[in-house]
Amino acid sequence: MRKLAFLAAVFSILVMSHSALAQQADVGLGFGTIMSPGAAECNASTGCPEKGGLYPNITADVIFHHRLGFGYEVAWRGGQGAYGGPGGQPYRPIINDFNLVFQPRVNKKVGLDLMAGFGFQDIRYYQYTNTSGCIYFGACFNTSDHVLFDVGGGLRYYFWHRAFIRPEIKWYNIHNNTADFSGNNVVRVGASIGYTIGPD
Repeated sequence: MRKLAFLAAVFSILVMSHSALAQQADVGLGFGTIMSPGAAECNASTGCPEKGGLYPNITADVIFHHRLGFGYEVAWRGGQGAYGGPGGQPYRPIINDFNLVFQPRVNKKVGLDLMAGFGFQDIRYYQYTNTSGCIYFGACFNTSDHVLFDVGGGLRYYFWHRAFIRPEIKWYNIHNNTADFSGNNVVRVGASIGYTIGPD
């Protein structure tokens, strides 16, 4: 989680430092879940599907002229999953992505957020070990990291001044995700609440 806090702080600094050049900046907090095609349950030939669980997410973007800009998003499984079902290995995926963002406006209150980019998924497999890193720093996990490409979109509705709600969907193609799960394709669906900063 320290890595997430660092990435969020770096992106916040970039947002503030470029606000003079930007047409607007947006920040948001959301919740959703993960779905994936393929097997509904774990089996010996395909492994376990990457699906289910509550996924909080934090988003931020900077939009320049012509409604184009850059964004960052992190989504993580809120509670540890059990790999292989109840009693299985505790795990938590964390998905980071950096995107090119296009925000066309439909009218004064409605707009679209369309994005595509790249990032990585960090899967943490938790277990207690009698090491100093685990005991003193809480790093009681092993990680499996994979590069990803993503495409997504959301429908933004301004319900109060600059505050908006955004139903959203994002598709991830995670390279070599079959080393951990039953498929490379994962879909996240959810909704965010956010705020627009700066002139529009």
